[in-house]
Amino acid sequence: MHKPALPQEGNDTFQDQIRIVLVETSHSGNIGAVARAMKNMGLGNLWLVNPTSFPDETSYARSSGASDVLDNAQVVSSLDEAITDCVLVMGTSARGRKVPWPVIAPPDAARKASEHAPAGPVALVFGRENHGLSNEELQRCHFHIHIPSNPDYSSLNLAMAVQVVCYELRMNYLRGLEGGEGSPYLKAMTAPGDAGWDVPPAPVNDVEGFFSHLEQVLVDIDFHRRENPRQLMTRLRRLFQRARLDQMEINILRGILTAVQKSSTGKAPTGNASEADEAATGQE
Repeated sequence: MHKPALPQEGNDTFQDQIRIVLVETSHSGNIGAVARAMKNMGLGNLWLVNPTSFPDETSYARSSGASDVLDNAQVVSSLDEAITDCVLVMGTSARGRKVPWPVIAPPDAARKASEHAPAGPVALVFGRENHGLSNEELQRCHFHIHIPSNPDYSSLNLAMAVQVVCYELRMNYLRGLEGGEGSPYLKAMTAPGDAGWDVPPAPVNDVEGFFSHLEQVLVDIDFHRRENPRQLMTRLRRLFQRARLDQMEINILRGILTAVQKSSTGKAPTGNASEADEAATGQE
């Protein structure tokens, strides 16, 4: 028994129109791995041209929950059957040709697929594991897709090649969501103030209070001399400003400084320092 299918992300016209075509795949496990790669990127339209063995348990085992992609796969006897209704056909190729053919990289292939998908199916064709697509098959393609891998070790596993192309399709699709503003999945979250960060950024006044507190603690423990400051506080300021601290982080740091003061002097600080200590304890 093969694994049940995991839920699909959802149907979309663009995703439905993108057709991944595998030609004469010899190892059924690779078909399952391709199905997994496709579903990872939200695609599910798989066509198989004269596979050596399909369906079988090996292909379903390698799909790791993408069994619905395999269940819905179209099996045909020739490449012509797989692409006859397509408005654009692009085939992967790692070899140069005596007669030059239009060659594009995966990101450009994804953009062209997006441009043509509203008019009809777009086929992305991948060849046999051992020698790819034949010259005749490549001549049925409008463009050849070249993945710029390491020239000293350029051979890609079939599923790897499909994953690279499907990733670019996914990225192009996400960029076009939400009225051209792009998907939230593509927006970086690296600092306070970014969408999704859990705590607001610390205001300037609080940051300056931290720097004053830090300097006082460094003086208390004889690490810093105000009369001979050199560049210590400047460099520490640069370090913490680079971190772009949020409010909770400021409170935690103030709490640490307070603990250092208690340990070194035996006295609890008063005023803003003790208030920050309490805030840090409460937020944690």
